[in-house]
Amino acid sequence: MNKIFKILMPVLALLSTTSISAAQEASSLDAQINAGFASATGWFVNFIFAPFPGTSFPWIVMWLVIAASIFSLYFVFIQFRLFGHAISLVKGDYSDPDDAGEVSHFQALATALSGTVGLGNIAGVAVAVGIGGPGATFWMILAGLLGMASKFTECTLGVKYRNEYEDGTVSGGPMYYISKGFTERGLPGGKFLAILFSVFCILGALGGGNMFQANQAHAQIAGIVGDYPGWITGLIFAGVVFAVIVGGIKSIANVTEKIVPFMGILYVGAALVILIMNADQIGWAFGQIFEGAFTGLGIAGGFVGALIQGFKRAAFSNEAGVGSAAIAHSAVRTKEPVTEGVVSLLEPFIDTVVICTMTALVIIITGQLTINPETGNYIVEGGKIVTATGVSGVALTSAAFESAFDWFPYVLAVAVVLFAFSTMLSWSYYGLKAWTYMFGESKGAELTFKIIFCVFVVIGAAASLGPVIDFSDAAIFAMAVVNITGLYFLMPIVKRELNSYMARLKSGEIKKFSDQAGKSAAE
Repeated sequence: MNKIFKILMPVLALLSTTSISAAQEASSLDAQINAGFASATGWFVNFIFAPFPGTSFPWIVMWLVIAASIFSLYFVFIQFRLFGHAISLVKGDYSDPDDAGEVSHFQALATALSGTVGLGNIAGVAVAVGIGGPGATFWMILAGLLGMASKFTECTLGVKYRNEYEDGTVSGGPMYYISKGFTERGLPGGKFLAILFSVFCILGALGGGNMFQANQAHAQIAGIVGDYPGWITGLIFAGVVFAVIVGGIKSIANVTEKIVPFMGILYVGAALVILIMNADQIGWAFGQIFEGAFTGLGIAGGFVGALIQGFKRAAFSNEAGVGSAAIAHSAVRTKEPVTEGVVSLLEPFIDTVVICTMTALVIIITGQLTINPETGNYIVEGGKIVTATGVSGVALTSAAFESAFDWFPYVLAVAVVLFAFSTMLSWSYYGLKAWTYMFGESKGAELTFKIIFCVFVVIGAAASLGPVIDFSDAAIFAMAVVNITGLYFLMPIVKRELNSYMARLKSGEIKKFSDQAGKSAAE
């Protein structure tokens, strides 16, 4: 023991003498990394988020919206036709516990939702409404409804082309259905696109799905308890995240199926209370949304500005077409690929149509956006609507809720931390499956990625690496370029699966599992 103590004493002394200088150098190190990384990757970020000439509309958003529109038309607005059936599937009415897969329909939906429901619903909507006005909400809802068809397409393919292993585990996602589907159709380039998608997915998982979440969670906690070193938050988060993800998708799903409903009920519940308290203004608020969608109500850019902000927020929030959700949905217990495609319809609806709209309504109804009483238009300065408290982003959402509940900032802080935690869990799984696709399905490869992921949790909480986050966000949307390209070539396969499933459902060949179980018991 004395020998160990003698060895440790110099180490501890060295750490204590260097801790102050290390803290002082941290900001300069951040700045150096930021500058170097920005110069190396700035071209890629600028390309992905580049606007159409003469507009402020990013081409990547239009890429997602056009794809969602095409899938909606191709599948004859599947998102409306099978919405009720999706709810039945989530309830487990057609679930056979003996089917291949690792999680239930509800758990798969919760895991995918935990990757999309988050700061985009809280801060992103506030930014969209603050710039595009209430009308942005209309276009956000429209884009969310269209995005349901994109989710259906990619998640059906995710289950159809997944790998099922002897130990009961599965692996699926765009990298599998692009490579297998292209081979099946005799198309070249499938393997290359699959690897390209995997690279972008890993980068996105480590950045936007990890470091950014840890960074924002630390900022929220520090805002409540006071400033303290970010690495402390990082270590705690890393330990909890590792404890969950080491158990695989079943462990992740067991956590997310509890956190996601809790977060949703907490946040939407508070919003509903505010709306009920201001029930007489709900009609007026929807009037502002519809009128602003086509006139802009005096905002900079008019209705085009509202359209751009609404479409952008929906695309950044629900990630329909990105392909990430297909990885989580691929793990579901089912022998019918279409069933999970139908279940995934609910994801953009819950994320964008419900939660994002609730946020927008609360901001509008609580009077956070200032109006010129003479013209009835919103007061705009510097391209943004002047807010009652002079804040924007997450602070604007917080101010809107705080106007009704003075304690809500504390609840919001808890919600942001839970959102960040659940997002990290989901993206750890997305990144893991991309990693094992490239480096092999082995315990060693899995553990290696999980350790790397947790190290990046600490880095994200302790550093402020802006360009790194920008690059990872660009990587996430680069996934959509690869994924949607694959979906265009493979959507005839999805239509064939859908027609077969609907014919068997209509004929009675596919029955509710409860009915089948009852019949077997009677016999």
